[in-house]
Amino acid sequence: MEQEKTFKQSMNRIEEIISLLEKNEIELEEAIAVFEEGLKLVNSCDQQLKGFEEKINQLMNDYNGEEHE
Repeated sequence: MEQEKTFKQSMNRIEEIISLLEKNEIELEEAIAVFEEGLKLVNSCDQQLKGFEEKINQLMNDYNGEEHE
């Protein structure tokens, strides 16, 4: 099983995919496969961002709770 990429690794790969698709120099089958990979990476980044947001909100709530005690 492939190890999940970090957010930065995923974003870098998405940039590579965009560049590949914009150049329009790859075969259609490969372009579709690369596009699919990009969609999966975008979904993964979205999930990671939601997790980061939840963590930040939790940290802020914990911090604010300690301040008022």
